[in-house]
Amino acid sequence: MTDVKTCLEEAQEKMDMAIMYLEESLAHIRAGKASTRLIDGIRVDSYGSMVPINNVAAVSTPDARSIAIKPWDKNMFRAIEKAIIDSDLGITPENNGEIIRIGIPPLTEERRKQLAKQCKSEGETAKVSVRNARRDAIDILKKAVKDGMPEDEQKNGEEKLQKVHDKYIKKIDDLLAEKDKEIMTV
Repeated sequence: MTDVKTCLEEAQEKMDMAIMYLEESLAHIRAGKASTRLIDGIRVDSYGSMVPINNVAAVSTPDARSIAIKPWDKNMFRAIEKAIIDSDLGITPENNGEIIRIGIPPLTEERRKQLAKQCKSEGETAKVSVRNARRDAIDILKKAVKDGMPEDEQKNGEEKLQKVHDKYIKKIDDLLAEKDKEIMTV
């Protein structure tokens, strides 16, 4: 027989995963200022295996408008440039033989609105995941009643679950508001 505590913990774990996914997704959305996390998802072919750029180079942000990549092996310049060009970052890197620079251009008003819309979409996906976790937990609680759990215990479990759900939805809204503010700040 399933107990309420276990059911709530499982639902909360799923909701935590949704929040982590959202934070990761929002980190990769460019907000007009340089961040090394923008290139985290870009993989480079290094001696036959695909690895993140930070495994083959030192990555830093010397100022708010650029990312500097200094490969440890001079043979990696071409591979890193190609990976950046082929990525969905949409920025062409500059290479001076020592360092690869990625200049982060200021965002246009139209692009800001587009990015805000993309953030809302990511947020909606996370909210759906949180709601699905709640629904699955409610289904488990209803099955537990058929297996002998008292109905009032099930109702209390559902109330607690709703409070946890509301907390996570608020957390998602807060993350979205913060990212929206970051994007819309010129």
